Parts: sequence; C-alpha cells; structure tokens
Amino acid sequence: MPPPDAAAPPRIAILLAALLGVALAVTVAVIGLTGKSADTADPGQTPSPGPLALPDVGAPQSESTECASLLDALPDTLRSGDDELRRRELMSPAPKGAAGWGDENPVVLRCGLDRPAELKKTSPLRVVNKVQWLPIEGQGSTTWYAVDREVYIALTVPDDAGTGPLQRLSDTIASALEPTPPRP
Repeated sequence: MPPPDAAAPPRIAILLAALLGVALAVTVAVIGLTGKSADTADPGQTPSPGPLALPDVGAPQSESTECASLLDALPDTLRSGDDELRRRELMSPAPKGAAGWGDENPVVLRCGLDRPAELKKTSPLRVVNKVQWLPIEGQGSTTWYAVDREVYIALTVPDDAGTGPLQRLSDTIASALEPTPPRP
C-alpha cells in the first residue's frame, strides 16, 4: 500500500496518456500499412531507391569507344509491362560499361565483356530487332548476350520484366553499334 501522503495521478492524466498511446500506435500502423513516410514531400511519389550497387566483373573492353557510344545512346527509361523503369545512378565505384534500370529487380546492361563460354557454333541464337542474342537462363532472370557486335554485351532481365527492355535495348544497340558475324 502506498503511504497515505503520496498523491495518486489524477484520472484525467491517466486517461490522456492512454489515449495518446493508442493514437500513436494507430498512426504508426497506418504509416506502416500504406508504406508512406511522414516526411515524403510528394505523397504521390515513392522515395528514390538510391544508387544501384553493381559488382565489378571481367569486362576488358568496357572502356572501348563502342561501349562509350552505347552508354551514351542508352535510354533514360525502359517499358516493362505497365511499368516504366527509370535509369539508376550506379554506386561508386561504378563498374565501367554498366547501366541499370528499375528498383527491386533491376534490368542490368554490361558492355565489353569477354566472350560468353556458352557461345558455341551450335548455340541457338535469337534475333530481336536486328541483334543476335544468346539467352542464358538463370534463377529468376535471363542474361541475354549480344554476340554480333564488336564488343560483347550482356543484358540481365528479371523474369517478370517481360520483353520490353530487351526490345528497346536491341533497338539502341542496333542503332549505336555496327553488326559483325558472331565469333563462337
């Protein structure tokens, strides 16, 4: 039992504290469920995902004039179904000859790679908008190798992205780089 001279907090203070706690919990739940941040400037836009981190891979011709021409010609956006994928800034140190579009599962292009080991005389190639591609299926994505240009180009496309990115970038490659016979 409390000492007789100890004052208990007034009931109104206890009631206000409980109501404030419930209001705070409801606010946090609503923000969490809607995915909106309280400090988002424009409620219609999602926050930027920030720079895209890409590991450096063997790309000995990534600084070639062909790769420079291709990178300069790349579009700022790619259509993927109903979505528009925006080109991402690459995290520093950015690998040479690379670009990416989209947020969670980005489309990634790399220029100046070594010849893909899977490219053989009997490899089934697919022609998309005047570019010959060697598709290599992976887990959750397909990497398409353009094998008929002076430099090898890899385009990794998530399985749920559809054919839009491949078609648009085939057009860009066909416009920016002269075709050459595949070299298995």
